[in-house]
Amino acid sequence: MTTQKIAIIGLGSMGYGMASSLLGAGHQTHGFDINPAQVARFQGQGGAVGELPDIASQIDALVVVVLNAAQTESVLFGDDGVVGRMKAGSVVLACATVPPAFARDMAARCAQTGVHYLDAPISGGAAKAAQGRLSIMASGTDEAFAAARPALDAMAEKVFELGNQAGAGSAMKAVNQMLAGVHIAAMAEALTFGMTQGVSPEKFVEVIPECAGTSWMLENRAPHIVAGDYTPLSSVNIWPKDLGIVLDIAREAGFAAPVTQAALAQFQEAAAQGLGGEDDAAVAKVYAGQVGVRLPDKS
Repeated sequence: MTTQKIAIIGLGSMGYGMASSLLGAGHQTHGFDINPAQVARFQGQGGAVGELPDIASQIDALVVVVLNAAQTESVLFGDDGVVGRMKAGSVVLACATVPPAFARDMAARCAQTGVHYLDAPISGGAAKAAQGRLSIMASGTDEAFAAARPALDAMAEKVFELGNQAGAGSAMKAVNQMLAGVHIAAMAEALTFGMTQGVSPEKFVEVIPECAGTSWMLENRAPHIVAGDYTPLSSVNIWPKDLGIVLDIAREAGFAAPVTQAALAQFQEAAAQGLGGEDDAAVAKVYAGQVGVRLPDKS
């Protein structure tokens, strides 16, 4: 097995698990985050020490797991941008949800310094990230894939190779996020609708996963509502951002996406009600509040 020296930027719920998977696969892994406690925690579990400017020229791969395009660009090309310090032949794996055109621009700018860029958005959730079992929707040159392969093997159960140009991975991620966001909102709507008809959340979770109306998001998120536990594994605040990106892309394509617009409105309302930091299943509270039903409390 080829081991690499890898830096990962962003030690949130997804990034921390990805960093742990890289470490577990034997890679020398540096973890960086704006939260010093996360960095210290990772180093306490075996993460390599060293400041990013000092080690950037030595790394084989940089994994960027930040919030959005603006943060990605800042990490790569901002005042303290990493790409200018990276060696030729190294690779950036960019994992945030971003517009395809942005991914193509980042790839072109990286190429100017001889650094490869893999458009590599991720899916699977925090648990799969920690298990090295993510799905990664990737696109880039053959050289970018080759340079990124050891990191991909450590972090992902499935790597979908979607083409030799950056942007295709981000396009597929937009399709996935459209469905995922709509499914969460639809789950919340159906669960609370059921409550108005005497169907308890507990019974909903027992029956619907065995019926045609189920979805992965329903089976994953509805139990959070039943438990009354909104600890954020994926927060409400993710969805105004991601569905906003999806709708921006849709507008550029002349595509209306009315169902996605309706789902986005529910997440925006949840955020406006102060639920943005809660698990995204908390969008059910918007529906519950509209009809006056009481969701389960955490026991």
